[in-house]
Amino acid sequence: MNWFTKLFPQNPKTSTPEKKPDISPLTSSNNTLTCSEPISTEYKKLSLTALKKLAPLRDMDDAYVEQLAHTTLSYTQGSVIFRLGQKTNSVFYLLEGSVDLQPNSDNCYTLSAESSLANLPLNSGKLCGATAFAKTDITVLAISGEFICRWSDKSLQQPVSVELIDIELPEQIANNRFFTSFSEAYRENRLSLPSLPNVALKLKEAMEKDLGITEAVRIIGVDASIVAKLIQLANSPLYSPISPITNCHAAVTRLGLDQTRKLVMGISLKQLFRCQNQQLMEKMQTLWKNSLYVSSLSFVLAQENGTVNPEDALLAGLVCDIGTIPVLHFAEQNPNEYPNLDVLESAIPFLSPPVGSLVLHTLGFTPELASIPRYAEDWFYESDGDKLNLVDIVILAKLHSYFGTHRAKEIPYMNSIPAYTKLKNSKLTPDFSLDILNKAKHRINAAMNFLS
Repeated sequence: MNWFTKLFPQNPKTSTPEKKPDISPLTSSNNTLTCSEPISTEYKKLSLTALKKLAPLRDMDDAYVEQLAHTTLSYTQGSVIFRLGQKTNSVFYLLEGSVDLQPNSDNCYTLSAESSLANLPLNSGKLCGATAFAKTDITVLAISGEFICRWSDKSLQQPVSVELIDIELPEQIANNRFFTSFSEAYRENRLSLPSLPNVALKLKEAMEKDLGITEAVRIIGVDASIVAKLIQLANSPLYSPISPITNCHAAVTRLGLDQTRKLVMGISLKQLFRCQNQQLMEKMQTLWKNSLYVSSLSFVLAQENGTVNPEDALLAGLVCDIGTIPVLHFAEQNPNEYPNLDVLESAIPFLSPPVGSLVLHTLGFTPELASIPRYAEDWFYESDGDKLNLVDIVILAKLHSYFGTHRAKEIPYMNSIPAYTKLKNSKLTPDFSLDILNKAKHRINAAMNFLS
C-alpha cells in the first residue's frame, strides 16, 4: 500500500488521482472530485519545537510527539487536498500558502499559513468536514491521525469520580499563591462546593423512589416560581403545544416525570451562581448568562439531530462551566490573595474542568453529565460511534457560543472538529455558524427565557 492510499482510503470509483482538477471549488459537486497527488513529498522530520506549536500536540507528551510519523507535502494551485465526507488516516496542517475550505456547496472560506488559526488542524476526525482546495501553491504537514485517537483515549481515562486529578497550571501562574492554594484545597477536598436547592433535591429523591406525578406536583408546588416556569415551558414553541396548559399537574404530565426533574434541576441551578463580592458577582452573572446560551444551543441541536434527549442536552449545557463557581467562591473567601480579575479569568479554563466534574459528582449527577465539564472545550475529542452523543452536542454548542466574541480568533473552524462530522444536515452559514441554529433563534430565545 503506497503513502497516498494510507492517507486517503479510496472508494474503487475514485481511486485514480488527478494532478490538476479543472472543477471550480465554488460550483462543483464534491462527490465528483478526486484528490490530487502532491508535486513533492518530503519525509524529513520537523523539530519538536515546530510540532509543539500545533494544537492539540502542544498539550501532549514531548516524547510521544517527537516520535509521531509525519510527512511534508507540496501541492500546486487548484489541487484538491481532501474531500468533504472522505475518510482519512491523517491530520493536516497548513505550513505555507493559502487554502479554500468548502464545508458545503453554499459556503467557502480561506485560511492562510500566516493566520494564527494555521496552528489548528484543517481536519481532525475520521471524516473530513470540508473539501480543501489549494488557493495558491501550498505546503501541508500530514501527521498520522493515530494521535487524535490517543488524545481522545487520554480524556476517557481521566477519572470522573471523587478521585481527584492534578490541576496542571500554565507556567505563568504556576507559582502564584492564590492558584497554588486553590489547587491544594482541591486535591485535599477542602473546597466549598455548592449544594442543590431544596425543591430540586426533594424531587430527585422522590424520583429515585419511583413516586408518581401527584407526589412530584406536590413537591414542585411549594415553589411558585418553578411552577410558573414549567407551565411557561409546556406552552412554549419548544414543545409545539396544541392546547394551552394552565396548571402544574398538566405541565408535568405533558413534559413527563424524567424531563420535569431535569428541567427543575436546570431552573434551580441559577441559585448557585451567586457571590457577595460585587465584582465577582458580575463574573458570576456573566457565567450564568453564557451557560444559558450554551444550554439553549445544546437543547435545539439535540432536538434537530434526534439522537440525544433535549432535556439532557439542556442540563449538560447549563453545567458545562459549573467548576468556575468554586473558583469564584474561593476568591471571595481569600480577598487578599486572588489576583486581578483578568489573571483570574485567564486561569479558569485550567481550573474549572476538573473542579466541575467534582461538583457534579458530589451533587449526584450521572457519570455522563459529570464528564461534561472536562470535555466541553476539548475541541479535538472524538467520541465513540458514528452518532452524535451528549458530549458532541455540548462541544458544538460551546464552540458556536464563541462566534462573534474575542475568543473567535483562537478556536478552530467548526467543520474541522470531529463532532461536526456526526451532525445531520451539518450546514454552515457565511459566518461559519450552524445554519440550523440560525433558523431556530426563536426556540433558543424561548429556552433562555425559560431558564433565566
